[in-house]
Amino acid sequence: MKRMHNPVHLVLGDDEFLAERATKEIIADVGPNAEVATLRASEVTEGEIAQATSPSLFAEDRILVLKNTELAGKEPTATLLQACVDPAPGMTLIIQHTGGGRQKQMVPKFQKIAQTHQVNALKERDRHAWVAKEFQRHAARPTPDVVAAVLESVGSELRELASAVSQLVADTEGEITVAAVRDYYTGVAEVAGFDIADQAILGRADRALASTRRALQLGTSPVAIAAALARKVSDVAKLHGVRGNPDQLAKQVGMHPYVAKKTMQVARQWSPASITEAVIIVADLDAEVKGQGGDIEFAVENAVRQIAELAS
Repeated sequence: MKRMHNPVHLVLGDDEFLAERATKEIIADVGPNAEVATLRASEVTEGEIAQATSPSLFAEDRILVLKNTELAGKEPTATLLQACVDPAPGMTLIIQHTGGGRQKQMVPKFQKIAQTHQVNALKERDRHAWVAKEFQRHAARPTPDVVAAVLESVGSELRELASAVSQLVADTEGEITVAAVRDYYTGVAEVAGFDIADQAILGRADRALASTRRALQLGTSPVAIAAALARKVSDVAKLHGVRGNPDQLAKQVGMHPYVAKKTMQVARQWSPASITEAVIIVADLDAEVKGQGGDIEFAVENAVRQIAELAS
């Protein structure tokens, strides 16, 4: 039976995780009985391409995945293009191409005959929306603050974010709150690096220091606390003295509107001189926690105290 979908797919972009996911989804769509072969285009010859794409005696479903097509030689690429123009019966071709490399000029030719799947690396401002959609893939609809908490807890690597979303939905049965996110990733929510940083930039010195000491006792990395402090101070610096629509400002500075609005409120209690001093403090702390001498735990506590005092 003739398949109705396009048998040629161009997975175009430079994000490895998104490329892997798109490829797996195409393979799943073809069916579980298809025979899958993978070739690295940078290592394959013209003859190997021709053999891999030639008609099968039994016309069974076959899938050929070509990786790193941007690095392929001229002759193998030409042979591959010809195979895409007239695929053998039962053959599905998946061409992975970053969009660059020495075969960059071939991308438009492949796009004319293939179904294109864009897998470019996300910009920072797009990550919040991506995580929200990732939750929707699991039939969950989180609030913006939950998505922001996941990003703060997990980071920006898409593979880790996708894994985190899957685990959270499974372990919370879809009832996901900010507290649940922080408990899941820190064990004790109130000692998380971002909570310490939140307390510090709000000027809550006693709470910030108590949380810092507890965090360090429980094994929280000083580097993680330092990074959280640096990020919060940077956010305050970006939005200090800024007025306007948080939605528009968020796009300009690469934040989610929820985070931008919250940070704008905090930034109002800071002076330009205090922000400058805080930036120096977190820069010095970053150097210390990365091995440039001194008592690291004392340095972390001291930085937290100084920043909290600057915000008071």
